[in-house]
Parts: sequence; C-alpha cells; structure tokens
Amino acid sequence: MKVLFDFDCDTILLYWIAEPGNASVISNHHSDVGSEVLNLFFYVHKQVELPPWTDIVKTAKFKELAPYDPDWYYIRAASMARKIYLRGGLGVGAFRRIYGGSQRNGSRPPHFCKSSGSVARHILQQLQNMNIIDVDPKGGRRITSSGQRDLDQVAGRIVVAP
Repeated sequence: MKVLFDFDCDTILLYWIAEPGNASVISNHHSDVGSEVLNLFFYVHKQVELPPWTDIVKTAKFKELAPYDPDWYYIRAASMARKIYLRGGLGVGAFRRIYGGSQRNGSRPPHFCKSSGSVARHILQQLQNMNIIDVDPKGGRRITSSGQRDLDQVAGRIVVAP
C-alpha cells in the first residue's frame, strides 16, 4: 500500500477519493496506513512533544538498543491513538502487553516480556493533554468526541494508491 502526501506549510493535505456510501473513519483503513498518517499528522503539527530521553531509552527490557528510527515516538503515539480509537478501555498495562515481545535468553527458552510502562504512560499523558483521549471511568482510556472528530478528519484525507 502507498499513501499519497502533499505538504502545505502548516497542514497536511492528503487527497482522498471516496467510495460512494462509505464514511471514512480510522477503522476503514489498513493499520499501517492509519498509523503512518497519524504519525505524519503529529509530526507536522508538533502537538506531541518529544521528551529528552527518546534517543537513549529502550522501549522494553528485552530490547538491546534504543530504536533506530528518530521518529519512533510519533509512530508509537499514532499507533496508541489508533488502538484507543478502535477499542477503548486500554490502559498502561494493556499497552505494555500489546507492545511486549519475546525475550531471548540465550540457550534457555524464550519467554514473553512486557514493554516499558513509562513510554506508554508518557504517550497517554500527552494524548490526554491534546484532548484526544480521556480517562474512562470503567478503567483505562477512551477516545473523546473531539479526538474522534480529529482522527476522522485525518482519515478522510487518506488516499491509498494502487
């Protein structure tokens, strides 16, 4: 899949060709496309502030190095926003489990290990400050009405090139 982007100085203009009768929401698009577009949205608008430790922190205890991609924080924020949009009630523990992976133990068998909670917590706090998500009284986080509107507007600007 390929997404077409066109930059204006402050906004993203993503050309979208609508199919008749289909409303464009995040769930209608492939996960890679939705995360890529939200990543670009956060990056261009500079709404997500990068903490000073993003270049040295590991994303999980089973990782050996920090991520190579300098924009990994924006990608993770976009991915987390999309996951909360699709399925509310996710908290720090759920994201630790979602982004966890296999810890290699040398000659011993590998086991599942959770990812970093501080990275997930910090991103959730940033998304909450941007008024995209809010604390759910049942537990976890849920998308706000303004957050859903913003993410739907971003999804409406997507075109997937064949």
